[in-house]
Amino acid sequence: MDRDNPGVIAPPPLIYAGTFLLGYLIHWKYPFPLLPVEVSPFIGWPLIGLSGLLVISGMWVMKHAGTHIDPYKPTMALVVDGPFRFTRNPLYLSLTLLYSGTALLLNLLWVVLLLPIALVIMQFGVISREERYLEKKFGQEYLRYKTRVRRWV
Repeated sequence: MDRDNPGVIAPPPLIYAGTFLLGYLIHWKYPFPLLPVEVSPFIGWPLIGLSGLLVISGMWVMKHAGTHIDPYKPTMALVVDGPFRFTRNPLYLSLTLLYSGTALLLNLLWVVLLLPIALVIMQFGVISREERYLEKKFGQEYLRYKTRVRRWV
């Protein structure tokens, strides 16, 4: 690895957006509701709100640690505070919550059914690469962190 970044395959928001768009296009052709219309806002909005809180706190902690949020730039510090105390991937968890909440709010069954595809792409194209990169960059410090904190929640 001669570059100082994990070499992710695509920006994570693009992975989620692409999968969401594919599900939306399938829904447009074959509409099938997921939940009763009266129920979906009560599940969707809280997930979207939680996503917002998680992304704001995660970005704030990363900024104050002096590291980059962009996975194409070098990681300058191992962040273990804020939401990183509970999940190694709070920004990706926030994208998953946003994706899920929006799909539920809009009652898009196909979008929900395609979420596992986005998660597999994230795991192999982003998260695994980032973990290898962080292990090389931070060594035992990162390995200890991995034993204390789960990947998602």
